[in-house]
Amino acid sequence: MMDEKARILDLRKELEKYSIEYYVYDNPSVTDQEYDRLMQELMALEEKHPEMQDANSPSQRIIGSVLEGFEKVTHDSQMLSLGNVFNKEEIEEFFQRISESVSNPEFVVECKYDGLAMALLYDDGNFTRAVTRGDGIVGEDVSNNVKTILSIPMHIPETRHVEVRGEVYMPKASFELLNKRQEEKGLAPFANPRNAAAGSIRQLDSSVCASRKLDAYWYYFQNASDFAVQTQEEALEAMSKMHFRTNPLRKVCTTVDEIWQFIQEIQEKRENLPYEIDGMVIKLNNLADQRRLGSTAKVPRYATAYKFPAQEVLTRLKDIVITVGRTGKITPNAVLEPVRVAGTTVSAAQLHNEDMIANKDLRIGDIVVVRKAGEIIPEVVTSVPERRDGTQVPYHFPTTCPICGSHLVRLPDEAAHYCINQDCPARVVESMIHFASRDAMNIDTLGDKKIEQLHEWGYLNSIEDIYFLDRYYDELIEQPGYQTKSVDKLLESIENSKKQPLGVILYGLGIRQVGKKAAMILAEQFGDIDTLMHASMDDLVTIHDIGLITAQSVVAFFKEEKNLHLIEVLKQAGCTNTKMYLAKNLALSMTDSYWIRQSRFTNKTCVLTGTLEHYTRNEAKAILESLGANVSGSVSKKTDYVIYGTAAGSKLTKAQSLGVMTMSEEEFVQEVENAKE
Repeated sequence: MMDEKARILDLRKELEKYSIEYYVYDNPSVTDQEYDRLMQELMALEEKHPEMQDANSPSQRIIGSVLEGFEKVTHDSQMLSLGNVFNKEEIEEFFQRISESVSNPEFVVECKYDGLAMALLYDDGNFTRAVTRGDGIVGEDVSNNVKTILSIPMHIPETRHVEVRGEVYMPKASFELLNKRQEEKGLAPFANPRNAAAGSIRQLDSSVCASRKLDAYWYYFQNASDFAVQTQEEALEAMSKMHFRTNPLRKVCTTVDEIWQFIQEIQEKRENLPYEIDGMVIKLNNLADQRRLGSTAKVPRYATAYKFPAQEVLTRLKDIVITVGRTGKITPNAVLEPVRVAGTTVSAAQLHNEDMIANKDLRIGDIVVVRKAGEIIPEVVTSVPERRDGTQVPYHFPTTCPICGSHLVRLPDEAAHYCINQDCPARVVESMIHFASRDAMNIDTLGDKKIEQLHEWGYLNSIEDIYFLDRYYDELIEQPGYQTKSVDKLLESIENSKKQPLGVILYGLGIRQVGKKAAMILAEQFGDIDTLMHASMDDLVTIHDIGLITAQSVVAFFKEEKNLHLIEVLKQAGCTNTKMYLAKNLALSMTDSYWIRQSRFTNKTCVLTGTLEHYTRNEAKAILESLGANVSGSVSKKTDYVIYGTAAGSKLTKAQSLGVMTMSEEEFVQEVENAKE
């Protein structure tokens, strides 16, 4: 009996050693068959001796367990994000700033992975916890899932407390395999490896995470000072000796030219690397100098990230098709010859409006330049006129709605066209999708496809119809895919949505210019929907954060007979919270977390400047407000971010002179996408 227990301990050590050889150092000393044989022996013995259970056993890394949720964990020290530079000149500026405080500085240049920042903690040589970055101060305990990443050691040859930080990522091969499986199941593919990695780490069932074959690199020894480690290069070597996977693609540099040359070298190799990188990190080598320079509230002063320029590729513009949104907004979309861009296949891109098509001189059949803004959203940069052969056809923007045939209207001071027919089928479907969405009424069993299907069958023709779907119970349970249990669950979700508070209902109504934050403000200000319905322009524009355009939109919405009828029906259906039951003096800040998605913009003051391509100024403002920002019209020392488009002028200059953080539109798009995760 004792021999078997001793054998379990020996097998664990053996298998851990073989895993490190294979996954960390790429130098296996046994065959895969031998490893599998030993693993089977261990699992059989552990089953025989349940008293020997150990959460860090190699066998536990391949056995799925399911959690109800993730525990919040406060980091011992803040996990900072990095500031960005985009060219050699900005690297020179960073180098000069460091040189003013540090004589003859050395820098370590490392890869910037497109993954998920993570902290690993060890005590007495054993893995104890893995925590996501979160907001930098508080993250989530995802130990269950991180254990499934086979290159991460469960035991290290060091008994003192150790914390290392790095990046969990999805290798390109794993990403391809995952998307292939998604398509086979009829599910939407993941947009990019980063999203896939983030989604995998947040799976409550660890067997799902295990099946997705994640990996990681570690680049920051958080408590290196406890080990008399003096430089970043030494820290990386120390981590490697403790069996943490570190990337050999790095270089110690002493000049800007050396840094730039190494960046160019890696950029050329980028496509052939087995993982995605979106830039290079430039970090002061000496750790004592790092500590002395410290950090701002947001970023370390001793490091920065060079972001690679967006990859641009050529493909053909096959067609331009029109979609109609819930507000009637007409959006032209490019249909592209499928092409590989920054790790994924792109076959479509939004063209936003008529002016963009004209300014970029896009014609059907053109060869066009395509890239991903912020490495996420596909965009058509420009046409290539010199590649035209006479078969290209100029695009004429439609004058009528492609769905209902109504005349399209372009409003003053707006780039977009609108279908103003309230009964347009496209508008009807989109308005129902918005109403039922997670951020609105949160009817989680009534997704986009189901709404389209129920509309096709004639059961849903307006938002009101959602609350009378129970009339068709007997018919629905006869439809394919609609068993009694699923219909009961659907009707239960609809019933639960009736309890949503007034701010959510207002947002769900889809009033133009009224995002989540504005909806909350209106709910709190007016207390019930009847008072809001009778509010004048003067009543509305006096409210902080409710501008003239929003006020006009609210007044116009409640003048429409159709909308008044909708509200009356919602009341009759039992949407009880058409009154605001929160106390009038309740501070908005107390409810912000309910309404506003946490992001790096939460409680920050932001200024928009220049011409934006991806959003109108009002759309960008609404997005920022939904992410918790206060949007200002002027730059001061109190400004946290200046977000700039093309032809940015004095506001950008002032921000730079005051040392205010600046952010390109591409970076902003990236942050918006990150906040959706």
